[in-house]
Amino acid sequence: MSGNFVSKKDESVRLFQSDFLEFLTRVHWSIPLVIYVPVIGFLLRGASRADGLGRASTAWMFAAGVIAWTLAEYLIHRHVFHFQPRGRLMKQLFWLFHGVHHDYPNDSRRLVMPPAVSAPLALLFYAGFLELLGKPRVDPFFAGFLTGYLAYDMIHYAIHHLAWRRSRIGLFLKQHHFWHHFQDGERGFGVSSPLWDYVFGTRHLPAAPEREPNDG
Repeated sequence: MSGNFVSKKDESVRLFQSDFLEFLTRVHWSIPLVIYVPVIGFLLRGASRADGLGRASTAWMFAAGVIAWTLAEYLIHRHVFHFQPRGRLMKQLFWLFHGVHHDYPNDSRRLVMPPAVSAPLALLFYAGFLELLGKPRVDPFFAGFLTGYLAYDMIHYAIHHLAWRRSRIGLFLKQHHFWHHFQDGERGFGVSSPLWDYVFGTRHLPAAPEREPNDG
């Protein structure tokens, strides 16, 4: 599968007659960075001042948060975005979540998660992690979690809109994701990392070798 598979043409898709709904569901790729990089900085600054949490512990909690995001990314993509709902309204809702991206993969304004969705989810995740980890561990952990999320959004955008001809890792991630789009939508749910596809057995299977015709 070629690394140049995606057309350079941006498929701009209008889904709603309402400009407000379009504004809520379409977003420039840079907006998550503008919103969440300061939040990450604020959390890390708070963690550095917290009593009883040294630099090593802060670094470990940050790394754990990044890994936790990769698992959340996989589970959300597999079990939420690809959930098969019943009923017309639910089908339309889940199509807006993710189906539109499969139908229009080159729409650059529907490649990163709109803040109208990501911000409430971030608050819910933070509340859950706070209950689980408590202060002060939750701040560096959630900073890592948000960093993983930003990496996912930026990698997803780059996969669809950058060639990455000279990057083996980039080409691998692009081929891994394109296989999910265009070959088998029930495998390859990791975008920023295929780690959990290997763990849970949903990695793309190699094509079976062609057999030589039997002359006997």
